[in-house]
Amino acid sequence: MQAGRLNRRCVIQAPGTAQDELGQPIPGWTDVATVWADIRMKSGLEAIKAGAPVSVVAASIRIRYREDVNAGMRVVHNLVAYEIKAVMPDVSGRKFLDLACEVVN
Repeated sequence: MQAGRLNRRCVIQAPGTAQDELGQPIPGWTDVATVWADIRMKSGLEAIKAGAPVSVVAASIRIRYREDVNAGMRVVHNLVAYEIKAVMPDVSGRKFLDLACEVVN
């Protein structure tokens, strides 16, 4: 894997909870790791659902191999959140992970 292609600094986050002043749980995100990544936009789709315009942007994000990343987490880069839909590891070489993602609006 060429290190030069991993040119975007990203934060991987997992769903977590915090507590407010009354001790009630607040859903949120917890940082898991800060990594270098290669982000490629694959496709975009705009449609109308329930009378409101909705856009879906698919992206492929490649990072160095890790075992603690799974679907349901997200990647944040430049205030843009990418929801991880699938994790496709390089099983033979264990050099990288490809993350199939969608931009969260």
